[in-house]
Amino acid sequence: MDARRSIDQIDRALLRALYTNARASGSALAREARVAESTVALRLKRLRDDGYLRGYHADINVEALGVTVQALISIKLVKHVRAEVDAFRRAAPAWPGVLAFFHTGGADDYLLHVAADSATGLRDFVITHLADHPAVAHTETNLVFEHVVGSGLHELLSPGQEAG
Repeated sequence: MDARRSIDQIDRALLRALYTNARASGSALAREARVAESTVALRLKRLRDDGYLRGYHADINVEALGVTVQALISIKLVKHVRAEVDAFRRAAPAWPGVLAFFHTGGADDYLLHVAADSATGLRDFVITHLADHPAVAHTETNLVFEHVVGSGLHELLSPGQEAG
Protein backbone atom coordinates (compact mmCIF):
# COMPACT_ATOMS: atom_id res chain seq x y z
CA MET A 1 0.00 0.00 0.00
CA ASP A 2 3.01 2.31 0.26
CA ALA A 3 3.31 2.52 -3.54
CA ARG A 4 -0.27 3.69 -4.09
CA ARG A 5 -1.04 5.90 -7.00
CA SER A 6 -2.53 9.32 -6.27
CA ILE A 7 -6.26 9.71 -6.53
CA ASP A 8 -7.93 12.42 -8.57
CA GLN A 9 -11.22 14.29 -8.30
CA ILE A 10 -13.16 11.47 -10.00
CA ASP A 11 -11.87 8.97 -7.43
CA ARG A 12 -12.70 11.41 -4.63
CA ALA A 13 -16.23 11.88 -5.97
CA LEU A 14 -16.72 8.11 -6.08
CA LEU A 15 -15.41 7.66 -2.53
CA ARG A 16 -17.60 10.51 -1.24
CA ALA A 17 -20.66 9.00 -2.90
CA LEU A 18 -19.91 5.53 -1.49
CA TYR A 19 -19.29 6.95 1.97
CA THR A 20 -22.72 8.57 1.83
CA ASN A 21 -24.41 5.48 0.38
CA ALA A 22 -22.40 2.26 0.05
CA ARG A 23 -25.36 0.72 -1.82
CA ALA A 24 -25.35 3.32 -4.59
CA SER A 25 -25.75 1.79 -8.02
CA GLY A 26 -23.12 2.06 -10.72
CA SER A 27 -25.33 4.50 -12.62
CA ALA A 28 -25.80 6.70 -9.53
CA LEU A 29 -22.04 6.70 -8.92
CA ALA A 30 -21.44 7.55 -12.59
CA ARG A 31 -23.83 10.52 -12.33
CA GLU A 32 -22.15 11.72 -9.14
CA ALA A 33 -18.65 11.50 -10.62
CA ARG A 34 -19.79 12.63 -14.09
CA VAL A 35 -18.26 9.62 -15.85
CA ALA A 36 -19.47 6.54 -17.73
CA GLU A 37 -20.60 3.48 -15.75
CA SER A 38 -17.77 1.44 -17.28
CA THR A 39 -15.33 4.00 -15.87
CA VAL A 40 -16.89 3.60 -12.42
CA ALA A 41 -16.28 -0.15 -12.45
CA LEU A 42 -12.64 0.30 -13.46
CA ARG A 43 -12.06 3.08 -10.94
CA LEU A 44 -13.62 1.11 -8.06
CA LYS A 45 -11.47 -1.92 -8.85
CA ARG A 46 -8.35 0.24 -8.87
CA LEU A 47 -9.38 1.97 -5.61
CA ARG A 48 -9.83 -1.48 -4.00
CA ASP A 49 -6.54 -2.80 -5.43
CA ASP A 50 -4.65 0.30 -4.26
CA GLY A 51 -6.06 0.07 -0.73
CA TYR A 52 -8.18 3.23 -0.74
CA LEU A 53 -11.44 1.28 -0.61
CA ARG A 54 -11.38 -1.52 1.95
CA GLY A 55 -14.99 -2.63 1.77
CA TYR A 56 -18.66 -1.73 1.83
CA HIS A 57 -20.41 -1.58 5.18
CA ALA A 58 -23.88 -1.31 6.62
CA ASP A 59 -24.44 1.15 9.46
CA ILE A 60 -26.25 -1.09 11.92
CA ASN A 61 -28.03 0.39 14.91
CA VAL A 62 -26.76 -1.82 17.75
CA GLU A 63 -29.35 -0.36 20.12
CA ALA A 64 -32.08 -1.82 17.92
CA LEU A 65 -30.42 -5.21 18.45
CA GLY A 66 -30.84 -4.91 22.23
CA VAL A 67 -27.50 -3.34 23.09
CA THR A 68 -28.14 -0.98 25.98
CA VAL A 69 -24.54 -0.37 27.08
CA GLN A 70 -21.51 0.66 25.08
CA ALA A 71 -18.11 1.45 26.52
CA LEU A 72 -14.63 2.51 25.56
CA ILE A 73 -12.12 0.49 27.56
CA SER A 74 -8.54 1.77 27.82
CA ILE A 75 -6.01 -1.00 28.29
CA LYS A 76 -2.45 -0.83 29.55
CA LEU A 77 -0.30 -3.91 29.02
CA VAL A 78 2.00 -5.43 31.62
CA LYS A 79 5.00 -5.36 29.29
CA HIS A 80 5.63 -5.06 25.59
CA VAL A 81 6.99 -8.50 24.79
CA ARG A 82 6.27 -9.28 21.13
CA ALA A 83 4.65 -12.69 21.75
CA GLU A 84 2.29 -11.33 24.43
CA VAL A 85 1.38 -8.24 22.40
CA ASP A 86 0.72 -10.35 19.29
CA ALA A 87 -1.41 -12.81 21.26
CA PHE A 88 -3.47 -9.96 22.71
CA ARG A 89 -3.86 -8.33 19.28
CA ARG A 90 -5.13 -11.59 17.80
CA ALA A 91 -7.55 -12.35 20.64
CA ALA A 92 -9.19 -9.01 21.49
CA PRO A 93 -10.92 -8.17 18.17
CA ALA A 94 -12.60 -11.59 18.20
CA TRP A 95 -14.10 -11.31 21.69
CA PRO A 96 -17.90 -11.11 21.71
CA GLY A 97 -19.16 -7.54 21.81
CA VAL A 98 -16.00 -5.88 20.48
CA LEU A 99 -17.09 -3.28 17.92
CA ALA A 100 -13.68 -1.70 17.31
CA PHE A 101 -10.11 -2.26 18.44
CA PHE A 102 -7.44 0.46 18.41
CA HIS A 103 -3.71 0.26 19.09
CA THR A 104 -2.86 3.64 20.61
CA GLY A 105 0.11 5.68 21.70
CA GLY A 106 0.24 7.55 24.97
CA ALA A 107 -0.65 6.44 28.48
CA ASP A 108 -2.63 3.41 27.26
CA ASP A 109 -1.76 0.74 24.71
CA TYR A 110 -5.17 -0.23 23.36
CA LEU A 111 -8.72 1.02 23.25
CA LEU A 112 -11.70 -1.30 22.85
CA HIS A 113 -15.17 -0.14 21.82
CA VAL A 114 -17.51 -2.78 23.23
CA ALA A 115 -21.24 -3.38 23.29
CA ALA A 116 -23.22 -5.26 25.93
CA ASP A 117 -26.86 -6.00 26.64
CA SER A 118 -26.59 -4.64 30.19
CA ALA A 119 -24.23 -3.27 32.83
CA THR A 120 -23.89 -6.83 34.09
CA GLY A 121 -22.95 -7.97 30.60
CA LEU A 122 -20.27 -5.27 30.44
CA ARG A 123 -18.94 -6.27 33.86
CA ASP A 124 -18.83 -9.91 32.75
CA PHE A 125 -16.93 -8.91 29.58
CA VAL A 126 -14.29 -7.08 31.61
CA ILE A 127 -13.94 -9.93 34.13
CA THR A 128 -13.91 -12.71 31.53
CA HIS A 129 -11.66 -11.17 28.91
CA LEU A 130 -9.55 -8.50 30.57
CA ALA A 131 -9.19 -8.97 34.31
CA ASP A 132 -7.50 -12.36 34.03
CA HIS A 133 -5.64 -11.82 30.76
CA PRO A 134 -1.90 -12.25 31.42
CA ALA A 135 -0.93 -9.34 29.14
CA VAL A 136 -3.28 -6.81 30.77
CA ALA A 137 -1.97 -4.65 33.62
CA HIS A 138 -4.77 -2.09 33.91
CA THR A 139 -8.11 -1.16 32.35
CA GLU A 140 -10.36 1.85 32.59
CA THR A 141 -13.94 1.63 31.38
CA ASN A 142 -15.78 4.70 30.11
CA LEU A 143 -19.46 4.46 29.24
CA VAL A 144 -20.58 5.78 25.86
CA PHE A 145 -23.70 7.93 26.09
CA GLU A 146 -23.78 8.97 22.43
CA HIS A 147 -21.82 8.10 19.29
CA VAL A 148 -21.83 10.63 16.46
CA VAL A 149 -19.83 10.10 13.27
CA GLY A 150 -17.70 13.13 12.43
CA SER A 151 -17.28 14.84 9.09
CA GLY A 152 -13.51 14.38 8.88
CA LEU A 153 -13.62 11.83 6.08
CA HIS A 154 -15.82 14.08 3.96
CA GLU A 155 -13.23 16.83 4.42
CA LEU A 156 -10.41 14.48 3.37
CA LEU A 157 -12.34 13.60 0.23
CA SER A 158 -13.15 17.19 -0.68
CA PRO A 159 -11.89 18.61 -3.96
CA GLY A 160 -8.38 19.97 -3.70
CA GLN A 161 -7.13 17.52 -1.05
CA GLU A 162 -3.94 15.63 -1.88
CA ALA A 163 -3.60 11.87 -1.38
CA GLY A 164 -1.13 9.16 -2.26
